[in-house]
Amino acid sequence: MSGFVVSALFIGFTFVAAGLVKGVVGLGLPTVAIGLLSLAMPPAAAAAMLIAPSLATNIWQATAGAHFMLLLSRLWSLLATIVVGILLTISVLTGSSAGLANAALGAVLIVYGAVGISGRRFDVPRRAEVWLSPLMGMLTGLITGATGVFVMPVIPYLNSLGFDKDELIQALGLAFTVSTVGLAVGLVMAGKFQFSDARASMLAVLPALVGMWLGQRLRGRISAAAFRRWFFIGLVGLGIYMLGRGLLSR
Repeated sequence: MSGFVVSALFIGFTFVAAGLVKGVVGLGLPTVAIGLLSLAMPPAAAAAMLIAPSLATNIWQATAGAHFMLLLSRLWSLLATIVVGILLTISVLTGSSAGLANAALGAVLIVYGAVGISGRRFDVPRRAEVWLSPLMGMLTGLITGATGVFVMPVIPYLNSLGFDKDELIQALGLAFTVSTVGLAVGLVMAGKFQFSDARASMLAVLPALVGMWLGQRLRGRISAAAFRRWFFIGLVGLGIYMLGRGLLSR
């Protein structure tokens, strides 16, 4: 079997798996995709592959609801600083030190997985959002620019703002959409997102949607809580491997 076929099968499997996770628990597509793809390619190339599938799934999530304008007016400072943070650290992801990017990605996966396993939730008072939203946005952007993963600390932060279920899902979709756009802009500015990358990313949309469909069908047949727990445990294991590999390759 040729190397091209093996690579295509691996990429297809990755996005089916990532879509399945998102279909079951409502998030995790970028995290799973970047984590698995980075086992076989530089994190910058993995991030470029992620752009179209992430936009395809998250734009729908951000706009499918009645709270879009309300969320935008409440979270605009968070969203703006995410983009600023990405552009400040995109050189880590796209630079020559793949080991550093892999180590940073591994560390983020470990922290995200550990937070998910613990189930800890914080409550942020509304008056604190004025200064905390831009701070959380900047931290999320800095981490995203360095690793290509936009989960920390924005997911725990949004979960602490007292949104109901529908508002939270739409807020996550909005944050993920803006993060994906910011990541795409940073990759283009660094010369790491060319026409060939865009074409490959578009081809990854179909397996991601197939995975989401499978995950949605599976959701009613398994315990979502148990699946979520094993998902986070898997992320911790993958993160430990990537952190070790990144540190040893430096």
